[in-house]
Amino acid sequence: MYPRSPRLTLAATLMGATALAGCAVGPNYKRPPVEHPAQFKEVAGWQPAQPEDGVDRGDWWSVFNDPILNSLEQKVAISNQTVVGDEAAYQEARALVAEQRAALFPTVDLTGGGSESGQHVTTTVPGGGTSSGQVVSHTYQVALGASWAPDLWGRVRREIENARADAQATAADLANAKLTLQSELAADYFQLRLDDAEEVLLKDTVTAYQRALKITQNKYNAGVAARADVLQAKTQLETAEANEVDLESNRAQNEHAIAMLTGQAPADLTIAPIADWKPQVPATPELVPSQLLQRRPDIAAAERTAKAQNALIGVQVAGYFPDITLSGSYGFTSSALNTLFRASSSAWSYGASATQLVFDAGATTAKVRQAKYAYDQSVAQYRQTVLAAFQNVEDELAADRVLQKEEPYKLAASADADQAEKILLNEYNAGTVDYTSVVTAQATALNARQTLLTLQVQRMSTQVSLVEALGGGWTTKDLPKD
Repeated sequence: MYPRSPRLTLAATLMGATALAGCAVGPNYKRPPVEHPAQFKEVAGWQPAQPEDGVDRGDWWSVFNDPILNSLEQKVAISNQTVVGDEAAYQEARALVAEQRAALFPTVDLTGGGSESGQHVTTTVPGGGTSSGQVVSHTYQVALGASWAPDLWGRVRREIENARADAQATAADLANAKLTLQSELAADYFQLRLDDAEEVLLKDTVTAYQRALKITQNKYNAGVAARADVLQAKTQLETAEANEVDLESNRAQNEHAIAMLTGQAPADLTIAPIADWKPQVPATPELVPSQLLQRRPDIAAAERTAKAQNALIGVQVAGYFPDITLSGSYGFTSSALNTLFRASSSAWSYGASATQLVFDAGATTAKVRQAKYAYDQSVAQYRQTVLAAFQNVEDELAADRVLQKEEPYKLAASADADQAEKILLNEYNAGTVDYTSVVTAQATALNARQTLLTLQVQRMSTQVSLVEALGGGWTTKDLPKD
């Protein structure tokens, strides 16, 4: 019978330990249940959408049919420095998963060395004399060693589970950051276009006020109007001109904000005005409340955080069980290099060690309780995030519903104000009313036009907020897989 190889013995021991490493202490994770309504309160008669059919996936901003907006939105995910930082945080979390996974495997090291030593030796020679000299010796060695702590109780696997869930939560945070910044850019862009539309409105207003001033001046020159009428007409005109100039500051600030969101210096971005830009409000996207759990990245992040905390319970529970380490080495030791790798110079060793905690004054129990309470806290935060999401959607749906009902009244009010302005101006020309009535009508008409325009852009901004509240085009399917 052949003698048993020490290397085969070590391998068999490691394989046996691997077979034992099948259990993982601590609770297995189950997604915490949450209460959610069957439908949203603020949308009467809203038909529930089929799963994944609610909001357009991906480029949700394309529903506004604006090529410039589409181009700007694409830059957020690439150049925005907040997104770049969150992307780095996600990659860091992924690297941590790889680091934790490496603990499942043995560590192997190769060592080698050589030394030279000398000793002064005095010897007695025949005849009664002595001699002295140096005795030099050499030692050379090389060895391959391995050490492994088998994951018998699942502590390492729970740490991997924790790191993986953290990475998924970081990925969801990254998606949420993109969605938030893209929504912010869309809102800033619509405000910029509102400035463009108001500038066109004020230019037309200034032209109309210039005509009114000329009429008033002619009537004053003819002696049929008071000097005060001319001054009122000039005041109206100058105020409108000042408001037109003031728009330049608002537009510049919105343009600068868009530059920052797209990762550019304000000097590097110029958005040309669109004189004939008109607000276009897309249809309200349809979604049922339960789908928010799959579509909102902040909800996904909170749920993944709960899973990460659940895994830490198992990590702490593993502290009750012994730590086992297997080790082995095989190498050569010789006093001469030319004989180092001979069989007679070989040396080997293998062994195992175990450490069992006997007394820690309840520290391990306290750590387990702490992990459980941390998990309970994360579950509460997850459920609170879900409730906040429902409120967010309901708020935006209510705002959209109210603005939609309000718009026809604003349209009618603007049309009536325009008609009243024309009638009073004609009556002033006929000499039947004073100019104060004209000024009042002109101010009312301008305010009605601006209010209508602001409401229409506000509806577009509300749609952006609603799409953001519904998770944009994101779903939990976009998370990195286990």
